[in-house]
Amino acid sequence: MKRAIPVVALSIAGLIPVWRYEPSIGGTTSSTAEPTTTPSASTTAASGTVVKGTTITTDKGPVQVQVTFSGDRITAVKMLQQPDHPQTTAAVPVLISETLKAQSADIDTVSGATITSDAYKKSLQAAIDKNTKSASASPSASASASASASAASKVVAGSTVSTDKGPVQVQVTFSGDKISAVKMLQQPNHPQTTAAVPVLIAETLKAQSADINTVSGATITSDGYKESLQAAIDAKV
Repeated sequence: MKRAIPVVALSIAGLIPVWRYEPSIGGTTSSTAEPTTTPSASTTAASGTVVKGTTITTDKGPVQVQVTFSGDRITAVKMLQQPDHPQTTAAVPVLISETLKAQSADIDTVSGATITSDAYKKSLQAAIDKNTKSASASPSASASASASASAASKVVAGSTVSTDKGPVQVQVTFSGDKISAVKMLQQPNHPQTTAAVPVLIAETLKAQSADINTVSGATITSDGYKESLQAAIDAKV
């Protein structure tokens, strides 16, 4: 049985101003359930293949994700529908961050948002399956896309920033000029840091720069993160 990721720290008063996640990912909330049996069609854009997962009806409301793939790699996840609930709002950036890290739907359930987490993973898996099926139908195109994505990707480790709480260092994956993933190589072993990291990563993917908000209650880690992130961006250039 997979462990649950606690979100208690995410809901403290100090973090509430930062969890403005719905506008940051362009997600929308709907109280109208849609059929759960027919996934929407995928589309191909310059930035990758965009696939909508199945709409999953839950007791809290419908859940649906939209996934952007570069070949078979997940480069972005957007919520199209989600329950209008504080715990869902807090859980979504954690789920997205874990997805970008795991590159699959095999991620932990967020404690306190089990229903949303389970529905998110089902909708995510549906999108992954659809992308895989589409790639299998066009193997040459898939191979070309994967080769192109691999050639254009670059992984850069930022500088290690020493803080009073401990060292902070990030690793950034670039797809061309776009930041497609951020991974923490070093971070303080502190609950507020653990809660802040998914927020910082989500904001980075949105802003595509180090010009992001400091997480309240984790100022030292936030400043160290942004300094290491900027160093990685500068090194990439």
